[in-house]
Amino acid sequence: MKIGLVGLGKMGYNLALNLKRNGHDVVGYDVNQTTLQRITGEGVSTASSIAELVGKLEESRVIWLMIPAGEIVDAALSELKPLLSDGDIIIEGGNSYYKDSIRRAREWAELGVDYLDCGTSGGTEGALNGICVMIGGSKTAFDKVEPVIKDISLPDAYLFCGPAGSGHYVKMIHNGIEYGMMQAIAEGFEVLQKSDMNLDLAAIAGLWNHGSVVRSWLMELTERALKKEPDLASIKGIMHSSGEAKWTLETAMEKQIATPVIALSLIMRYRSLEDDSFAGKIVAALRNEFGGHELVKK
Repeated sequence: MKIGLVGLGKMGYNLALNLKRNGHDVVGYDVNQTTLQRITGEGVSTASSIAELVGKLEESRVIWLMIPAGEIVDAALSELKPLLSDGDIIIEGGNSYYKDSIRRAREWAELGVDYLDCGTSGGTEGALNGICVMIGGSKTAFDKVEPVIKDISLPDAYLFCGPAGSGHYVKMIHNGIEYGMMQAIAEGFEVLQKSDMNLDLAAIAGLWNHGSVVRSWLMELTERALKKEPDLASIKGIMHSSGEAKWTLETAMEKQIATPVIALSLIMRYRSLEDDSFAGKIVAALRNEFGGHELVKK
């Protein structure tokens, strides 16, 4: 299938390579000209504008947006609006707020264009080697693109979740859980690090990933980060938040559901902006390992 991919950042770039490796024809666009030149060298076709990208696709076009949530998504959609027509499909793979996705799907349906909200997990490594995706929107549209989704996902790692907004809703909750898990790991390792036993923290993380009930990819990434720098001395324990845990907490409050772990993990992100801690360093290192998020160096 031929896919127009808008956004070739850390996730989009690797997703383009994943699509190409699996036999799909990709036309990529990004505002960064250096990125366009680099991915052209990888054999991916590119366009110099969104309009040119759309022009390179046949009817029943599939446009995949892999750009940051918020106004930039609406800006890209505004550019696409006069260019798309009945039967086209938009896949929005960023971490958009699910209520925005519901609104956008409704607006595009009036033009006969299907809007699939696609929560994407797995970080930059997953984008390249196999993602985990949660998709909401029209089941008919999903059925059309399912072969592509299957090709670029890990086995059993994609799910049609339901109506418009459900893909991003499920991903929002996923990220809220992720916040709590990372915070628990970070706090535990700070207690280990402050003991007087001279413990090998990387070795402990490696041990726990073999048969332990807390074994996970996050634990694997903890081991990786601590092997690189056991005391994480070169980075600040600043933990930025990108919105999903806040939305999860707000949604829980709307529904009168108690989510204290997620709430406190979000509060700890805000607290990390004020001072430094080893727990903050762990979370900052984890976000860098799985998502390529920038580290704040001392």
